[in-house]
Parts: sequence; C-alpha cells; structure tokens
Amino acid sequence: MTDEELRKLKRADLLELLVAQGKENEALQEKLRQAEAALWDRQIQLDEAGNIAEAALRLSGVFEAAQKASDQYLENIRKMHEETESRCARLEETSRARAEQLEQESKAQAERLEQESKAQAERLVAEAEEKARALTAETEAKCRAMVAQAEAETREFWDMVSQRLEKFYAEHAGLRELLSLDKLNGGAHENADG
Repeated sequence: MTDEELRKLKRADLLELLVAQGKENEALQEKLRQAEAALWDRQIQLDEAGNIAEAALRLSGVFEAAQKASDQYLENIRKMHEETESRCARLEETSRARAEQLEQESKAQAERLEQESKAQAERLVAEAEEKARALTAETEAKCRAMVAQAEAETREFWDMVSQRLEKFYAEHAGLRELLSLDKLNGGAHENADG
C-alpha cells in the first residue's frame, strides 16, 4: 500500500490494519511454534539416528529461517506503527487547523449577523419613530381642528344666547322700567319711613 493510500485512510481503517498485522503476527508465531515442534521432532530423530552433526546442520537452517521471518515481521510492525503514528499526528494537526479555521469563520459570520441585526433594528426603530411622529402630527392636527370647531360652536352658541337675551331684554324693556320705578319707589318709601 502506498503512502498516498495510507494518508487517505481513516483512523478506524488504520486500526484495522494494525489488527490485521496483529493477526499476521499471531500466524507467524504459530508457524514459529510449529517450526519449534518440528525441530523437537527432528531432535528426537537425531537422537534416534545418532547423527548429531547432520541434525545440527539441518536444524540451524530451520532456526535461521524462523529467526529471519520473525525479525522481518517485527521490523514491518515497527515501520507500520511509525507510519501510523506519523499519519495520526498529521491528521490531528490537519483537524486542529480546520477546527481553528471553522471557529474563525463562525466568529466572523456571527459578527456579520450581529451587525446586520443591529442595522435592521436601527432601521426599524427609525421607521417606528417616523410613524410615531406622523401619528403625533396627525393627532395634533385633529385636536387643533376639534378645538377650533368647539370654539366656533361655542361662539355660535354664545352669539345665539346673546341674541336671545337681547331680544328678551328688548321685549321686556317695559318690565325693566317698571322694575326700576319700583326700586325707586321702594327707596322713597324707606326714606319716608326712616
């Protein structure tokens, strides 16, 4: 598998690779046990055959092959572990950088939305104030008109009452004179009695 392919793998995939390597390690250990068992069998055969030098030559090849396979497997595991650690570190750094970028973008968007909201609120307040001023002016104009109408109606009423009083006064001028004379006579009577 190439480095490019390994970089594209997710952390879960990398863990699966490690598990697979662990299984392969177990398989190699089983082969090693089998080789050791075979070696033991050969040892018994050597003892039975009595040819120790020949058996040693045969067994040394088996041990060398098993040791080489084991060393190679362990080296592969070490390399894969290092590569996995390196990829995880790179992925973590990439994730951290992306998170910081998203945080900055979110802050910028929040500030923009806040400014837009403030501008909209200020616009709505200005519109409401303008409507309130218009309603106030309209109400004041209506009130002035009503006051003017009430004053006109009051003047008409007082003019009418004044005219009626003048008419009544004119119609009853004789009564006024009579009342004036009576006052004069009453005053004379009082002077005479006094």
